[in-house]
Amino acid sequence: MRDFTPKLFLYQKEYSREQFVRDFVSGVIVAIIALPLSIALALASGVAPEQGLYTAVVAGFLISFFGGSRVQIAGPTAAFASIVAGIVAKNGMEGMAVATILAGIILILMGVLRLGSMIRFIP
Repeated sequence: MRDFTPKLFLYQKEYSREQFVRDFVSGVIVAIIALPLSIALALASGVAPEQGLYTAVVAGFLISFFGGSRVQIAGPTAAFASIVAGIVAKNGMEGMAVATILAGIILILMGVLRLGSMIRFIP
């Protein structure tokens, strides 16, 4: 079975001060773009602006920690605003929390069962 060690731990030995400076600058640039976008997407989704900020910050750290690539950029996307707005309008924030948890469970199960290639069949 494949090792599920976060990339942060695998690359720690070869991580230099120069790489840290470049990563820090990149993080600031991504934050300048992602934070206002997360506020806008929160408003478009029908939730409070601070919830968009919390999501962007927490998700950004989690994606960076568990991410599969040193060059991966992840952040809020407008494609989900209409989906989130529909869930929040119909089921409230509680429904949104349930949908998020279920999506996470499904993704973890697909990873553990090595079903990543199944994404080809999802339109």
